[in-house]
Amino acid sequence: MSYVHPEYLVDTEWVASHVEDPNVRIIESDEDPLLYAIGHIPGAVQVDWFSTLQHPLRRDFLTKEQFEKVASEIGITNDTTVVFYGDKSNWFACYALWLFQYYGHNNVKIMNGGRLKWEKESRPLVKEVPSYKKTAYSAKEADKSIRAFRDQVLQQSNAKKPLVDVRSPKEYSGELLHMPNYPQEGATRGGHIPGAVSIPWATAVNEADSTFKSADELRAIYEGKGIKSDGEVIAYCRIGERSSLTWFVLKYLLGYPNVKNYDGSWTEWGNLVDAPIEK
Repeated sequence: MSYVHPEYLVDTEWVASHVEDPNVRIIESDEDPLLYAIGHIPGAVQVDWFSTLQHPLRRDFLTKEQFEKVASEIGITNDTTVVFYGDKSNWFACYALWLFQYYGHNNVKIMNGGRLKWEKESRPLVKEVPSYKKTAYSAKEADKSIRAFRDQVLQQSNAKKPLVDVRSPKEYSGELLHMPNYPQEGATRGGHIPGAVSIPWATAVNEADSTFKSADELRAIYEGKGIKSDGEVIAYCRIGERSSLTWFVLKYLLGYPNVKNYDGSWTEWGNLVDAPIEK
């Protein structure tokens, strides 16, 4: 069985053959934003999840108008094919793709394997920062069908509908408040949202090269935990980046029609007064 929507995934060879394609914009989005300066794919621009894509004051995304300005400044038109890649098996590449789709840019793809696979293949990295002519970009109204907010998550939990906690097992159990080997901060309580099943994001990728596992393997992983395509699914992690990867897997590789990412995630839920928590 193949992926349901393979058109949302490209391999490193495809990217290498399109670095000078004017109809393609390659975007690097990392957990570690300093990696871009060390070296990036020729022609790639950088979009940082925090300094580029977040609202400067509120905990929220850029407004529609601010997003249009970002897209214009990196030379994207509404018809441009946008390819995302990054470190950490494409956590923030998937996050950026999710946000671009939130504002209606549907011609988007992930480079399978991300930065790790490109480096393992000894493909070229450059330090030159490209400059592109500004465009007149027009975003659509936010597509809230792919984003979950806390009240919806509470309703999902109360209704015992599918919730996927993609964090590490120790975060799910409440032993840790953050990923292993990270400062344990950001939430006042540990545990998970009642009813959520634990399916760590990392189960979806091959450790050796960060590529996604096969469709058969992915289906066995999620269906084996009762996460099927016939209902609304909400994925969450700590701030929404790891769950963006799981959202991408469920929506495009497995073709689940109704998947939302809860970007408030544990940093919101674990700090909410009187929010129900399980351990």
